[in-house]
Amino acid sequence: MTLPNLPEGTHMSKRLMTVLYWFLACEFALGAVTKYWPGDTIFSSAYSAKFVDWGYPSWMRFVVGALEGVAAVLLVIPNRRTRFLGAMTLVFVLIGAVTTHIVNHDPAVESWAAPVHLVILGILALANWPADWRHLLRAPTPPAVRTPQAEPSSPG
Repeated sequence: MTLPNLPEGTHMSKRLMTVLYWFLACEFALGAVTKYWPGDTIFSSAYSAKFVDWGYPSWMRFVVGALEGVAAVLLVIPNRRTRFLGAMTLVFVLIGAVTTHIVNHDPAVESWAAPVHLVILGILALANWPADWRHLLRAPTPPAVRTPQAEPSSPG
């Protein structure tokens, strides 16, 4: 089954992009859950302790987790505006993560994921960049409904 008016390769690339958005959303949703987890996770030590070690208050993990969770949801909504907002939210979170790892001299084995995700989400933000920033502020308009018009009568 093919969709009308689309070149053949477009279907595969749309599917691959959808898989990418869902994969990233699952990663960041899992990251959000681990920020709220009270103790050690299967991935690392407790984020409550990590944030304090990095110089932040322990409660900051809830803010970061909430931003990651909301952004994950925005990434899977098939709309350029929501995907742009989700990607940009994560870009800002990841700039903070990369900066934190640099300032704290964390080893590369512990900090490689943040810059890699920053590059990926920066590309996705650029790919979904709105034509006009005001498009981010206004509600989407539904497609115009065409009403049938009366046929002009021909003399004769």
